[in-house]
Amino acid sequence: MVNDFVDCISRRHANEPEFLQAVLEVSESLIPFIEKNPLYKKHKVLECMTEPERVIIFRVPWLNDLGELEINRGYRVQMNSAIGPFKGGLRFHPSVNLSILKFLAFEQVLKNSLTTLPMGGAKGGSDFDPKGKSDREVMRFCQSFMTELCKYIGPNTDVPAGDIGVGGREIGYLFGQYKRIKNEFTGVLTGKGYEFGGSLIRPEATGYGLVYFVDEMLTVHKDVLKGKAVTISGSGNVAQYAVEKCIESGATVLTLSDSDGFIYDPAGIDSRKLNYVFELKNVRRGRIKEYAKQFGCEYFPKEKPWGIPCDIALPCATQNEIAVEDAYNLVNNGCMLVAEGANMPSTPEAVEVFQERGLLYAPGKAANAGGVAVSGLEMSQNSMRYSWTKEKVNLKLKSIMQNIHQACVKYGTEENGYINYQKGANIAGFVKVADAMIAQGTV
Repeated sequence: MVNDFVDCISRRHANEPEFLQAVLEVSESLIPFIEKNPLYKKHKVLECMTEPERVIIFRVPWLNDLGELEINRGYRVQMNSAIGPFKGGLRFHPSVNLSILKFLAFEQVLKNSLTTLPMGGAKGGSDFDPKGKSDREVMRFCQSFMTELCKYIGPNTDVPAGDIGVGGREIGYLFGQYKRIKNEFTGVLTGKGYEFGGSLIRPEATGYGLVYFVDEMLTVHKDVLKGKAVTISGSGNVAQYAVEKCIESGATVLTLSDSDGFIYDPAGIDSRKLNYVFELKNVRRGRIKEYAKQFGCEYFPKEKPWGIPCDIALPCATQNEIAVEDAYNLVNNGCMLVAEGANMPSTPEAVEVFQERGLLYAPGKAANAGGVAVSGLEMSQNSMRYSWTKEKVNLKLKSIMQNIHQACVKYGTEENGYINYQKGANIAGFVKVADAMIAQGTV
């Protein structure tokens, strides 16, 4: 079955390398499991799950500040709605294409299933680059984008959220346009401002959830985060709040990065320095090299932080940022744990190195599920027209991350005692969706 499936998928999606990578990684765990469970094989559930329910591609025309027409391409990949409405982020970045969005949507199906909340999987976005654009240009683009997207989404159909390039500003503009066109105030987007239906700690959720998951991984091995040296890539939402929670836990964070390079602060990023990063990235939308000038530490242009010795590595930037040589650098420099804050930031070859060397390795679909978990909680609050306290949401987030960890341990513990979190997350996420698809006759 393995070779037949791989051959079929490779032919059908030959021009979609990121999607192929995601599917083949998952299939390595799932096919042996499916072979032992003939019902899934009989219904060809995995083959069905790798085809989106629908894909929408559309034109996005908008006016720049010079009054000139610009045209971008918009997408929404609605992958699977077996366990709930489509749910997944919107990404605005020049690299966005169908392959990347299909990979993200496929991963989202499994990730959302792991949360145990009733959410299907989707992903969308545009090749629009908000970097360097004025607020007015971003607003006009978002309004044009939503004018088309609104035909295909809704609180009981598809509930998008933010992702790379789509933060609170963009979600606000998108929500305002949806409300204007549809003449209704519903929970059609998550990641909204608290003043118009957003959930408390939604901005913090992915970074906090990542560190909660790391805590669970360490607890199994009777270890703690306090005193650990941590390298983090990225400097956006996920990275910022992962730093905050690491500081709170007594760890020392040494690095942050963006697409231009990374900073190495051997003294550690403390709360004062983190506040500077919040202002730099979220208000001034500057580059991380300014941190190095401000605090007198090293800046490495066009490099990644994986050569810096550490105990724990948290990749929070983008896909395939840890290549095999980076994995060897981490292993040889004493890293004991890698947990993914981004989606698929480690190449398959890098993951193989981690597992062969016995590192604790957690894939993004498990470790970074905190963001979509709180998005699901935001949907619940919107449906009830009610807002929970920060403490209540945080407790629910921590509980969800603990439950995801338990599911990974259940399905991923191997005969020698090693916990294969990748295998555990893939199987645990698959089972719920597969059972729902069979029950509904949708395979």
